[in-house]
Amino acid sequence: MPEKNKIEIAVIEDNKLFRKTLTDFINQNNELRCKYSFSSCEEALSEIKNENISIDVILLDIGLPGISGVQGIPLLREITSAKIVMLTIQDDDENVFNALCNGASGYLLKDSSSETILDSVKEVLAGGAPMNGSIASKVLRMFRDFAPVKKDYNLTQREKDILKLLVDGLSKKQIADKLFL
Repeated sequence: MPEKNKIEIAVIEDNKLFRKTLTDFINQNNELRCKYSFSSCEEALSEIKNENISIDVILLDIGLPGISGVQGIPLLREITSAKIVMLTIQDDDENVFNALCNGASGYLLKDSSSETILDSVKEVLAGGAPMNGSIASKVLRMFRDFAPVKKDYNLTQREKDILKLLVDGLSKKQIADKLFL
């Protein structure tokens, strides 16, 4: 496959060894290329903006010096259309929730296999939202917990009719006349 048709990946990771290992692994794949790797959001933001770099997917850590990965998501989204997949050890509800609310397209833990990470890059470009199973469970629980609780007050149909007319602004006398009370 010619170089220009490869999927462009950027890695933003402060751990130098992990960043190099991940970059090297990505570059062994015929469909992907990791030409850009950064140790901080500030470095990535500056270079992407100033060099007009075209990237398809950003693999982003949360625990970065300076601007955190979660804080960096909206800033990155202002200057690039790249999909952002979190790749982190942070699996607490707050970080997961904030990353997804800020615009992350996926959320993986660093203990994911290299193949899972590569498959996730392809998945996010196909419109998916890659997540580790444990993260997906957290997200489902969060949605369930945030869903409004439906309360059944065991009202009769007549009581519901009266409430609807009250909501519509009718007076008690108007309601009585309308319902023949």
